[in-house]
Amino acid sequence: MHMHVRHTFGMRTTVELSDDLRARLLDLAARRGEKGFSALVAEAVELYLEAEERQKARRERAQTLLGTLSDGEAGELEESVRALRGTWR
Repeated sequence: MHMHVRHTFGMRTTVELSDDLRARLLDLAARRGEKGFSALVAEAVELYLEAEERQKARRERAQTLLGTLSDGEAGELEESVRALRGTWR
């Protein structure tokens, strides 16, 4: 399954790609019935940036949890995790 996103391009830019990567992009574009691979690159960048934003949101949520356990509670949790890991095969 692939996303087929139509992009409106506003600026032309240069991106350096290896010959292998360029060939693979051209092959994929041809299979999708596209002449070039600009839409593929835009789609890939968009997906990458969305993933980065999700990761950033996860990190920010994790930061809000810092300090929510007392030192004693954290020690007990760590000890419980170690004990559980000891039972794993």
